[in-house]
Amino acid sequence: MPKTSAGLLMYRRGPEGLEVFLVHPGGPFWARKDAGAWSVPKGEYLAESEDALQAARREFEEETGTLPRGEFAELGSLKQPGGKVVTAWAFEGDADPAAIRSNTFTLEWPPRSGKQREFPEVDRAGWFTLAVAAEKILKGQLPFLRRLAEMLGVEDAEGQEGR
Repeated sequence: MPKTSAGLLMYRRGPEGLEVFLVHPGGPFWARKDAGAWSVPKGEYLAESEDALQAARREFEEETGTLPRGEFAELGSLKQPGGKVVTAWAFEGDADPAAIRSNTFTLEWPPRSGKQREFPEVDRAGWFTLAVAAEKILKGQLPFLRRLAEMLGVEDAEGQEGR
C-alpha cells in the first residue's frame, strides 16, 4: 500500500489576481533548490486510522504555525513520482509568510559525521501567482494548481480559462 499525505492549498485574491501559499522544505538537501522544490503544506498520515482532512489541517498548522479556518474544497488525489498519494483541499485565507513557525526534524549532518542536527520541516513560505507557483511547485503537485483554477473559474498558469 502506498504512503499517503494530505495537505491544504491556501489561496487569496491579490492585486495581481489569484495567489497561492506554498512552503519550501527545510534541511540541507533542499537549501539551494528553488524551482520545482516548493509544496502545498502537507504531511503523511495513516489512511486506515486517520481522516485525511483532519491530517491536512494538522499538518498545515504544524508546518506554518497557522490554524487553518474556512471552507475546504477537495482538490482530489495525485500519485507522486515516488509513489506516494497526496490528497489536497483548497481554502481561502491569509497568512504572513515571514511569521511561519514550523516543527522540526533531526538528521545526521554532515553525513556519516555522527552529529545530529535539527532542521525546520519548512524553512520559508510565500504567496505566488499561479504562473509563478507553476514554476516553483513540485511537478507532481502542479495539477492541484490547475484544479484550483478550474474550481474558481480563473485562468491557470498555462493561460487556460477555468470553467
